[in-house]
Amino acid sequence: MALVELVMPKMGESVMEGTILTWLKKPGDRIQQDESVLEVATDKVDTEVPSPFNGILKEIRANKGDVIQVGSPIAIIETDVAQATSATAPVATPQATPVQNTIIEQRIETAPVVHTHIPATPNGSKGGRFYSPLVLNIARQENISLSEVEAISGTGKDGRVTKNDLFDYIQAKKDGKISAAQQTAEIKEAPKTETKIPVSEPSYVNKPASTPTGNVEIIQMDRMRKMIADRMVESKRISPHVTSFVEADVTNIVYWRNRWKNDFMERENVALTFTPIFIEAVVKAIKDYPMVNISIEDDKIIVKKDINIGIAVALPNGNLIVPVIKNADQLNIVGLTKKVNDLAKRARQNKLTADDLSGGTYTVSNVGSFGNLMGTPIIVQPQAAILALGAVVKKPAVIETPQGDTLGIRHMMFLSHSYDHRAIDGSLGGMFVRRVADFLENFDVNRKIFV
Repeated sequence: MALVELVMPKMGESVMEGTILTWLKKPGDRIQQDESVLEVATDKVDTEVPSPFNGILKEIRANKGDVIQVGSPIAIIETDVAQATSATAPVATPQATPVQNTIIEQRIETAPVVHTHIPATPNGSKGGRFYSPLVLNIARQENISLSEVEAISGTGKDGRVTKNDLFDYIQAKKDGKISAAQQTAEIKEAPKTETKIPVSEPSYVNKPASTPTGNVEIIQMDRMRKMIADRMVESKRISPHVTSFVEADVTNIVYWRNRWKNDFMERENVALTFTPIFIEAVVKAIKDYPMVNISIEDDKIIVKKDINIGIAVALPNGNLIVPVIKNADQLNIVGLTKKVNDLAKRARQNKLTADDLSGGTYTVSNVGSFGNLMGTPIIVQPQAAILALGAVVKKPAVIETPQGDTLGIRHMMFLSHSYDHRAIDGSLGGMFVRRVADFLENFDVNRKIFV
């Protein structure tokens, strides 16, 4: 027998730590390879961590609520020598872990501005005490000063303040269990720090707690909805949103899909929807206008050479998630259709992996699937643009013919392009969505789907 360490895996780019939510196994339990051992939360996803070996869980080295750095040991597994020596390392970091209760994958970069109440420090520490980026973000949202955070008794490892500690403190304030005098005393006792404050800051402040009256129902947000809300507010704060609209005639696409959808289902066993056709047009337009496939870091524009398209998927619980089609420009219409169906299916079954949610460079949201004509979507940070696809509806339209204009019934849809006005101005944002519409309107109705 051999003892190997189970370490905190890396769960997506820029994720350097995770908070242990719960242990699914206890010491002495037998574990099968790829069987989930614990649940971990990051500021991106909640995910299960599987075991890389068959064996017995001998020791747990981290408790519920602990914030653990990536690569740090969290448990000891007893396994046979053959298994242990066949690995290149004591414990292999899982490359793809099943995701449960996953949030929209967005990498919110720290803005160059520093918040008045909670300074954005690179390592999340102040006065020798460590604070995770998630704790600092929650504190900034709730208008909690750093002095107040420092006065909270942490239940995490080495007395660290966890997000649950902070939520408990916030709830206590709302319930009136912490008086203004107590808060003032805590702030006075906290060590004084000097923070340089910028001249202006576009901060947002939550409304004061109020007592609801009348016939109401109060629903507490779950963790996923709270984090989605945080990401949406953060994106609006970071990016000045501008939206351009174009109406496109997609009659040829409707006729073409109706012609091929039954044969496609029979041959590929998946549905041929409009979404992959629209994504193909988006990819072509990105090649013509690569400056929409960017991110912004401080005063630098990062132009992405890969075209990784995120697709917004509504989950059964009402939340939203954005899995990513990597290198979408390298897939034909059959490949895109299979990928869209696969990601959407696994998203609704909570079977996506952390890798499925990372690396997006541009996002598409099909609001038409809910019967909406158009929308003004919020940008997925750190991307710079997102396209909303409206419903395809029949309308009377003017048709230009060699013999003159005539009226006819056409299938029309609106495209809504939201973009970051720091780097994308109205001409580029408008020309891009117009180019997408051109590709859709000029779709070859005689195109063969199978080559």
